[in-house]
Amino acid sequence: MRRLGFGAMRITGDGIWGPPKNPDSAVRVLRRAVELGVNFIDTADSYGPYVSEELIAKALAPYPPDLVIATKGGWNRPGPNQWTHDASPKHLREAVEGSLRRLRLDRIDVYQLHIPDPAVSLEASVDALAQLQAKDKIRFVALSNVAMDHIERARKIVSIVSVQNRYSFADREWDYVVDYCEHHGIAFIPWFPLASGSVANMLLEKIAKNHQKTPKQVALAWLLKRSPIMLPIPGTSSIEHLEENVQAASLRLTDEEYRELTSVSQSPVSFRD
Repeated sequence: MRRLGFGAMRITGDGIWGPPKNPDSAVRVLRRAVELGVNFIDTADSYGPYVSEELIAKALAPYPPDLVIATKGGWNRPGPNQWTHDASPKHLREAVEGSLRRLRLDRIDVYQLHIPDPAVSLEASVDALAQLQAKDKIRFVALSNVAMDHIERARKIVSIVSVQNRYSFADREWDYVVDYCEHHGIAFIPWFPLASGSVANMLLEKIAKNHQKTPKQVALAWLLKRSPIMLPIPGTSSIEHLEENVQAASLRLTDEEYRELTSVSQSPVSFRD
C-alpha cells in the first residue's frame, strides 16, 4: 500500500448530496489518481448517498489488481448535510449488499463502521460485520470515528485493520489513538488531514517556502512523518489539487521542522467524513 490514498467524499454534489456538477470531471479525477499510483480509495455509501461509489465503479471497474477500495456504512441521509445514525445489524447487512452492487465487487476489501450508533451496541454492529466477513462479503473490517475503548471492544470480536478519525498536525485530539494503532499494527487513516488554524497556517507557509512546496504538501508530509501506519486520504474534485497532494509523498521534513509543526495545537472546525 502506498502512503497516500484518495478520499472520494468531495466528488459528490453540494452538502455531500446528489451528483457533482460535472460527473465527467469526477471520473477523470478518479482515473488520474490511479494513473499517479494511488492504490487506496476511500468512500462510503452515505456520500451522495451512493453517488461516490457509483462514480468509482464507472471510472475504474474492472479494477486494477492492486487497487484497494474501502467503503463505510452506518449512516442514513435524509437530505443535504443531514446525517442520522443507523448501525443496526439489519441496516449494515443491507448496506454491504448495496455497496457490493454499486462498486461492482464480489467482496469489499475494507469495510468500515462509519460511526458507532448510540442506539445500537457496538458489539452488535461489529458482530454483524464479522458475520459478513465470514461469508466472504468483506475482506477486512475497520472502524471510523471511534475512541480507544471502541477499538478494544471491537478487537475482541474481529481483527480490525484500520481506524479512520479526524486528525491533522494542528488537530491532534486523537494522538493517543494513533499511538495505540501504531503499537498494534493497525493502519490510521486521518480524515480532514489538511485542517489548520491561523497560527498553523503561518508556520505552514514558512516551511513551504523553504522547500518550494505548498502549505498543503507540508501538512501531508507531517502526517507521513508522524507514524509509519499513517495513510492520509486527501480528497479533491480537481486534477491540479490531486497532483499537488500526491507530490507531498516525496517531501521530507527536517526533524526541526517536524518539531515546530508538532508544537502547534489548534482545534479547527470539523466536517463529517
